[in-house]
Amino acid sequence: MRILIALGLAATTAGCMAIPPAPEGPQVISYETQNCFGACPVYEVTVSSDGVGTFEGKEHVSALGIHHFTVTRGQFDAFAATLAPWRPDGDRSLVDGACNGRIATDLDGVVVRWTDSGGSDRLSAYYGCDMEGNAAMFEALRAAPRHLPIGAMIAGR
Repeated sequence: MRILIALGLAATTAGCMAIPPAPEGPQVISYETQNCFGACPVYEVTVSSDGVGTFEGKEHVSALGIHHFTVTRGQFDAFAATLAPWRPDGDRSLVDGACNGRIATDLDGVVVRWTDSGGSDRLSAYYGCDMEGNAAMFEALRAAPRHLPIGAMIAGR
């Protein structure tokens, strides 16, 4: 009788056990440079926290087309940390009306997309938009790709 009670109690408590949450997917960051009036490198690089990277060279780069590479967790974390302070909540564009009347023409820009279990966010930044007011952000955005193993694929680096 004690065995039956123990088995019944075990079956009852097994149904109350917490089911562990599904594992979160990797964080993915896409970094896409924009054209300028000149020979600015135009490319898109997408990396994920699980080590997968894709580089697509479009114009004025050493490696045109799609190239796959791996990224270490340290490289991904450094890239992500450089961009993190500028991640908006949702969608943010620094062009025209967001420039406080201070805009230079013919410069390049970047579009950064973050995707993770919390959703996705997007920053579009034109480097001629209030260059003084946005200097720290623009410096970080331009520096971020240096953390990735893509230097040889980009012309002039």
